[in-house]
Parts: sequence; structure tokens; C-alpha cells
Amino acid sequence: MAQQKGGDKTTRNIVIGMVLLVVLAGVGASLFSSHSVSSAAKPVAASKADGYGIMFNPSAPVRVDFWEDFQCPNCRNFEAVNNAYINSLVEAGKIKAVYHPMSFIGPESIMAANAAACAADAGKFLAFHTALYANQSKTENSGLWNPQVLTVLGIGSGIKDKKFASCVKDSKYSGWVSLIEADATKVGVNSTPTVFVDGTLMPSENYLNLAKFTAFLQKAGVK
Repeated sequence: MAQQKGGDKTTRNIVIGMVLLVVLAGVGASLFSSHSVSSAAKPVAASKADGYGIMFNPSAPVRVDFWEDFQCPNCRNFEAVNNAYINSLVEAGKIKAVYHPMSFIGPESIMAANAAACAADAGKFLAFHTALYANQSKTENSGLWNPQVLTVLGIGSGIKDKKFASCVKDSKYSGWVSLIEADATKVGVNSTPTVFVDGTLMPSENYLNLAKFTAFLQKAGVK
């Protein structure tokens, strides 16, 4: 009987040891994953303080955050209505614009977001941003967007920096794309497009109405 109890004790110790190994392995993997993502390469215009978004005009009086997915049809429709107006505000320095390219639709969203970050480093984010929506596929993850096509879009957007092609090909900012997704979860963004003006969520009914979109920004102080 005593021998049986000793066997039970030995078995129990082995099980506990195995459980501890699994737990410790999980914690280690989690820490490694967290470290590898947090230390991921980020585009020059991105900072943790801005949710890792690509930012323009840090001293502008009104902040506007744009959450988008380059494969999102609703985002394409939003851009068709508001792109020229938004770009004019950014170029005139009237808003602190922060762009958060999300990637929940799939792999081509990740590739496009990475390429947009590469374009930001080359000083051509807005032009490339416009080109992506103008050339969005009617079918998600159709194979249309790949490193070759994205590089050509970049060249067509005026990018001359030779580093752009390798940045796109090597997915230099794929870790940064994950940071954007994590921040979206943190702030409760679960659909695209989503727009915040000085931290206030813009009603979605304003998105496809330029007059309402403009009025909302003007009420916030955009002149």
C-alpha cells in the first residue's frame, strides 16, 4: 500500500513538472512575441504616442485619426468622397493627421499597409495612399497586390528612392502592421473606416457626405 502511495506521489510530481514546463514555455513565447513585435521596425513618421500611426503636422490644432484597411470597399468609397479635401488639409498643415492602416481583411492588407509605410519613408505617403484606393481590387485577396505591383504603384506615385522596392519585398514593416492592429483593439476600433476628431468619434453617416464631413471638422476648429 505504501508502495502505491509512493508511485502516486512520483506520478503527481511528474505531472506538476510537465505543467510548469508548459506554462513557462508559454510565458517565454509570449514574452518573446511581445518583445519581437514591440521592437519591430517602424516608419519614420510613426510613434508609439500616436498609436504607431503615420502622422503629419504634429503642431496642428486639430487631430484627426483615420483607421482604414486598404482592401476595404467602404474605405474606397470614403476616399472617393473625401480624399481631395483631406489631402488639402494635410498639405496645408491644418490638421494633425494620423493614419492607422489595418490588416484584418487578409494578407494583401498587410502587404499594402507595409508598402504604405515604405512610401511614408520615401515622403510619398499621400500619393501612394491615393493610388492604393484608385487601384483596389473588386475582390479581396485576389492576388492583385503583390510586391511587384505595389512597387510599380510606388514608382507611379513619384517614389524614386531605391530602398522602396526592397522595403516592400522584404515586408520591412510587417511587425509595425501588427502594432496597429493591437492598438485598434486597445481603443475599440472594430470596423473601417473609422474617424476620430480630437478623440471624438465622427458619426458614420458623415463619411459619404462631404458637406457633413467638412462641417464636423469645421465645428472642431478646422479652418
